[in-house]
Amino acid sequence: MPDPFVSRSLDEIRFWSRIMKEHSFFLKLGFRCEDTQLINEANHFYATFEAIENRSLGFTVDSDPAVIRKFNEEVHSAASHIWAFKRKILGLILRCKLPGGTNFPLLVDHVSREANYFRNRLEELNLGRLDPLPDAIINENVFFLRIMADHAKFIGHLLDPSERQLVEQARNFSHDFDTLLYQAIDLSSMRPQSQTKPLLSQQLDENKVSVKSLRDFKKTARDLIEECRIKSIIHPLLADHVFREAERFLYIIDAFEASLNMNKQIV
Repeated sequence: MPDPFVSRSLDEIRFWSRIMKEHSFFLKLGFRCEDTQLINEANHFYATFEAIENRSLGFTVDSDPAVIRKFNEEVHSAASHIWAFKRKILGLILRCKLPGGTNFPLLVDHVSREANYFRNRLEELNLGRLDPLPDAIINENVFFLRIMADHAKFIGHLLDPSERQLVEQARNFSHDFDTLLYQAIDLSSMRPQSQTKPLLSQQLDENKVSVKSLRDFKKTARDLIEECRIKSIIHPLLADHVFREAERFLYIIDAFEASLNMNKQIV
């Protein structure tokens, strides 16, 4: 039987290394032409995570766990470095050191949160300290609901203002996911008393419906952008990027639902 540690590690690395690679590209697009040092650093991280992504594809679920544990350590180091790079950029923007750039502070904070999530997951896997199911459900939902709310805000700001209907849809999604996020935070603060199977199941059901709607909206926007049928400054790769992250959240929700139904200890 495949080792769950190996399969989980490879799944996380294959998904998130591509995300980190694309973050490097998006950040570079937002720098000014004179920010050559930052552009070079972004290019370095793009190459680093492209290499990691390619290496991950060379492993299988039957790979030696010791080899994968070492690989996780290497990737953790790279994720820590790109996190520090992103936080440096955020500091420069907030101190008005990059006037004229087009990277929103919230976007830079957003991508740094994802880098931190990635490196923490690798550390948890190597230490064998993954959250128990009730904690994992709440923590993952708090994290991803904020990510989805951010995406809606970015889409609304990057669409041309004349695309009034799409802009309004993005604003509505932003409001909806802010509300879901606050609900998830409330459930988190009520722990451990809130960690009952009915409440956790309801959270997953409610979030799944909204994430599916947002995923479909992102898919439509992505297809329209690729066909040059709407006005925006959204790069086609960014449109696909946020669509894949919604798909990832749905995949996680489905896995939680399956685990929750099998777990007899949660009442």
